[in-house]
Amino acid sequence: MTRNFKYNRIKELRHIVGITQRQLSIVTGIQQANICRWEKGLNRPNIMDCWRLADYFGVSIDYLCGRSDDE
Repeated sequence: MTRNFKYNRIKELRHIVGITQRQLSIVTGIQQANICRWEKGLNRPNIMDCWRLADYFGVSIDYLCGRSDDE
């Protein structure tokens, strides 16, 4: 079964925290270009990047990926 990654969740969480893609890149160690591609829906993050993002935002990976609406 294929699931669509919720690309807008990264952008929504980033806006809630009030940081730019560049700032998110710095604090997570993820390349800004990757964050940009994910937010545009061009690529999907790998599991390690999902963990980094979920840990930074304090949400579950399921929430980040759109599998759940419970943070």
